[in-house]
Order: sequence, then structure tokens, then C-alpha cells
Amino acid sequence: MSKTAIASLTPETSKDAIHTGLKAAYRKEIANDLSSILAATYRLTIKSHVYHWNVVGPVFKSIHDLTEEHYNALFEATDIIAERIRALGHLAPVRFAMTETFAPAKGDDVDQGSAHDMVNDLIAEHEQAVRDMRKAAAKAGDNDDMVTEDMLTARLTFHEKALWMLRAVVAQ
Repeated sequence: MSKTAIASLTPETSKDAIHTGLKAAYRKEIANDLSSILAATYRLTIKSHVYHWNVVGPVFKSIHDLTEEHYNALFEATDIIAERIRALGHLAPVRFAMTETFAPAKGDDVDQGSAHDMVNDLIAEHEQAVRDMRKAAAKAGDNDDMVTEDMLTARLTFHEKALWMLRAVVAQ
């Protein structure tokens, strides 16, 4: 393949000036925030999937079904988040090194634990996602970026409902 053909396939940020009313510096900053949110969403997708496979005990069925619902919704959200980064004129993470942040931080993050431990771990991950998204949504609102703010509001709605359901599973 020629160098020109290869170069044409290499992802890059938009060279065109973007005149949508959002400042370039803001778009870069929110794209970085969204890239972190994307990585966290992938981590949560993976954890939810691993726990889906490995949960045991009397609440197996409810956690198994709930985590399946969650990892499917989370995986769908990754595309929405990545496409927003692209619409802002920046690249979604494209290098393998960037994707290292997608996996749980260390192997013991998803070790076989009790169903209660698994759910509590998912609760902690969803709570962190809510905090990060709330902060990014506020920044988007402050910069008149209604599209990003609206997308994050929808994601927050999912995570807060997930938290309610996960807490209900482990309530005593």
C-alpha cells in the first residue's frame, strides 16, 4: 500500500476550522474529559461482564440479569461518547496504549468475591462515574454545549438508576 493511501487511513483531528460557537480550547478540554469518561465506561462494562459470568449464591439470577442489562447499555454508551468526542473535532482514543485505561486497574479488581462484594464494587464504580459526569456536564453547561450536557444527563440518568437497582439488590 502506498504512503498516500496509508496516510489517508490514519485518524487525525479535523483540520477544518469548526465554527459551532464552542471555543477550540473548551472543545479540547471537554474531549479529554469525555475520553476519561469513555475509559471509565469501558472499565465498568468489563467489570459488569466479569461479574455477570462469575456471580454465585442466592441472588445469582437477579445480579446475573441486572449486570447483563448494564453491560449492554454501557457498551452502547461507549459509541455515543466516542462519537461526541469526534463531533467536537477530536479523536476518540485510537492507540492501544490509550486503551490500557479501559481495563480494570489490576487483576484483583475483579477477583472472585462474594455477590455482595461484587455489587458493592459496581456501586463504587457507578458513583465515581456519576461524580465525573456531573462535573463534565456542569462544564458543558457553563460553555453553552447543550449537546454534551444533554448526552451526559442521559448517561447520569442511567447510572443513577443502576445505583438504585444495585443498592436494592444488597439492601438488608
